[in-house]
Amino acid sequence: MGLFSSIKQWQENRKQKYIADMQAKGVCPDCRGRGFDLYYPVEYYNTSPSIECQGCNGSGLFSDWASQIK
Repeated sequence: MGLFSSIKQWQENRKQKYIADMQAKGVCPDCRGRGFDLYYPVEYYNTSPSIECQGCNGSGLFSDWASQIK
């Protein structure tokens, strides 16, 4: 169990570092400040749709993302 717990801890530390980096930049961690997601998980979609980011409601700001989390 030591190996699995250390992997889980490593993943959590990596996630927290990523969120801290995005907070320092002031951008949403989900869309990286774009306000939309380029990837839409529908098979055989012919155009590249822009879907509003669910994390920040399309603003791209970290403050809006943080208010959604709480």
